[in-house]
Amino acid sequence: MLVLQAGMQNDILASLSRLSDTDLVARLKGLLARECDVTTQVIAHLAELDTRDVFLREGYSSLFVYCRDALGLSEWEAYNRIEVARAARRFPVTLDMLASGAVNLTTVRLLAPHLTPANHRDVLESARGKRKPEVEEIVARLSPRPDVPTSIRRVSTPRPEPPPPAAPSPAPAEPAQDALSIALHTARLPVPPTAVMPLSPERYKLQITIGGDTLQKLRLAKDMLGHAIPSGDDAAILDRALTALLLDLAKKKFADTRKPRPSRATKAGARDPSAQVKRAVWLRDLGRCAFVGSSGHRCNERRFVEFHHVDPHALGGEATLDQIELRCRRHNDYEGRLYFGKRRHASGLVLEQVRLSATHSTS
Repeated sequence: MLVLQAGMQNDILASLSRLSDTDLVARLKGLLARECDVTTQVIAHLAELDTRDVFLREGYSSLFVYCRDALGLSEWEAYNRIEVARAARRFPVTLDMLASGAVNLTTVRLLAPHLTPANHRDVLESARGKRKPEVEEIVARLSPRPDVPTSIRRVSTPRPEPPPPAAPSPAPAEPAQDALSIALHTARLPVPPTAVMPLSPERYKLQITIGGDTLQKLRLAKDMLGHAIPSGDDAAILDRALTALLLDLAKKKFADTRKPRPSRATKAGARDPSAQVKRAVWLRDLGRCAFVGSSGHRCNERRFVEFHHVDPHALGGEATLDQIELRCRRHNDYEGRLYFGKRRHASGLVLEQVRLSATHSTS
């Protein structure tokens, strides 16, 4: 039976590999639409089940335990779906929005405690198509919380795992090898992630772990800014530090100085854009990838963005403001493969024509 199922899955993958991009995406969207409908049906059934004593009759202490143990859901799946089911029972329009894919389970679960008969339609509509961080912003607006007090406390350092026992050997282990083994195990210690949580409109809680040297720098900055920020507000210090950092990065990346030196990229035909063009492009594209897909969606990725030639430099593309755009690394690579991969033959003909024309003009 297992061999037969594995063969069926391989057949599915083989059949999908023969689909065009358009057909593959169309099928996937159809499956997701069906998944939304099935999920909505599950939520509706749980909403009705919540009004009955089925789980008690079956020997379970709560609907949560019944979903976990009898229905085989994970604890998180059970909790999420029960909370959404209870919200849907109070506000049935939730089911319509779940079925259409306008909102998802996480969105409804986050908004559920803040929905009222007066606001539920407007709140749910405002969350249409939003991601979790954006929904948390809505929650912060509906139920603003006060700023958290500044606190600095020492956290315990996790103890490194002891290295595995070495195999018996007649020769004792060298100290350098012991140190290397301990260092490798220490390097695997988890790094706590930075936590950002909206508290109220335009107010956020930022929680990070810093080292002793960073703490000393923070205290020194507070002392040196005592005349400008007498309160010693850490948030104000951080804002000043980030502003200074961004100014310094702009100077280094784009030669943003009062008297910039002449750039080698200002000549016609230069491959790299000048510092002036880089600054203008960065501001125009808002520091984000400007690639727009066939559906009209813009990438907007901020990390690892690069300056991209709209027309390849190899084919005469100039490094001017209207010919340079920002691209994330993956879209820059994608467009390069699209042009020089699928269009390699056509571009080769163009390059050959350019070469013959240049040869003819000089002969």
